[in-house]
Amino acid sequence: MIEYATQNWLATVLRVRGTVLPRVIGRTIAVGLLTVGLILLRQHTTLQLAIPGTAHAMVGVALGLLLVFRTNASYARYWEGRILIGGVVSNCRDLARQCAAYLPHLGSKERQQLASEITSFGAVLSAYLRNESTVEAASEHVGERAAELEGLEGPPLRIIAWLGQRFTAEANSGALTELRLQTLEQTLSDLVDLWSGCERILRTPVPFAYAHHIKSFLTIFCFTAPFTMIGSMGWYAPAAAAVVAFGLYGIDEIGVEIEEPFGRDPNDLPLDAIVETIGLNVRESLS
Repeated sequence: MIEYATQNWLATVLRVRGTVLPRVIGRTIAVGLLTVGLILLRQHTTLQLAIPGTAHAMVGVALGLLLVFRTNASYARYWEGRILIGGVVSNCRDLARQCAAYLPHLGSKERQQLASEITSFGAVLSAYLRNESTVEAASEHVGERAAELEGLEGPPLRIIAWLGQRFTAEANSGALTELRLQTLEQTLSDLVDLWSGCERILRTPVPFAYAHHIKSFLTIFCFTAPFTMIGSMGWYAPAAAAVVAFGLYGIDEIGVEIEEPFGRDPNDLPLDAIVETIGLNVRESLS
């Protein structure tokens, strides 16, 4: 995630990293060059290439509504992802707090192991959502035990199993009451629910028919718009057509950028920083 000063207008406008400019610049230039070619053909041939802009004016309203709906749908996915990841942070903090209160007899080494297991859930979940090595992510926290995650379809669930087994063993030894065990188990269940919510966003993209129709509609509109401009705007038409293409293609690409918030694109959620925060908070609670 890119951090920036919202009040600094100039710095925000001049920044390129994190914008959709690299994605749309090719299509924008293509529309501008098409317009230049149409003007040259019109000047050097008898072809009447200019067409009325009535249809584009009417269609543009519908296209604008589609793009707005597309962007809103993508941002809803992005914000839901942030809420779910925030829930993971909250539950990991709460789990550490509960462990510190309910298991005061644990030694320093056991507390460190418990903190590492709780933190590893966030790290493994992050790697899982990014389709990266969960074994490597877990090994930073639980060492050689991370090898147990190799080949698993749901590695975060194994972390939950480790914690559940630890709490059950404490209850069997009499160090943990049944009521407190249920409280800890409920927190673990909440973590599983949050993982499932993140997976729902990851595995359910915007329906293909909807994405295809918008992109096709948008491409037809942008590459036919120059025909409506060359008659009245002359050599101003290439710049105008390029601006229209940049604006409309940019809105569509913003939706594409944020609809899957768990990757490593500049505008995706800062999962690495969030996992680090979980680790710091958990270790402080169990220190």
